[in-house]
Amino acid sequence: MSRRAAGLVVAALAAGTQAGAEDKVDFGSQVAPIFDTRCVMCHVEGNELGGLRLFPEPWAQLVGVASTQAPLKLVEPGSPEKSYLYAKLLGTHESVGGSGLQMPPQQGALDAADIEAIRRWIAEGAGRD
Repeated sequence: MSRRAAGLVVAALAAGTQAGAEDKVDFGSQVAPIFDTRCVMCHVEGNELGGLRLFPEPWAQLVGVASTQAPLKLVEPGSPEKSYLYAKLLGTHESVGGSGLQMPPQQGALDAADIEAIRRWIAEGAGRD
């Protein structure tokens, strides 16, 4: 491979890495608003359905926290398939030992884009920012 070709490969890899970092799902601007608009009304202090409170700090109540309904953590960073929250959103929670209804029950399931944002956030390590 010529130096010029090697330089182009390195530049392309660097550009891809930068683009990947920019495309990472942001909890504060992309995930928390989903919880705020679709989930928090049933998961606030005094009305903590399923023992889950999402207000005022949803991240601390989800990431690395054991589920009260299944033998999984609510959010297992890096593993959507091992995260009870993700199973509840998909409606596959009974297959992982969970119970209850698919979330959110009153407004209907989240749309595919919201579920994908949450899945990617978890897969990317469930960062706080």
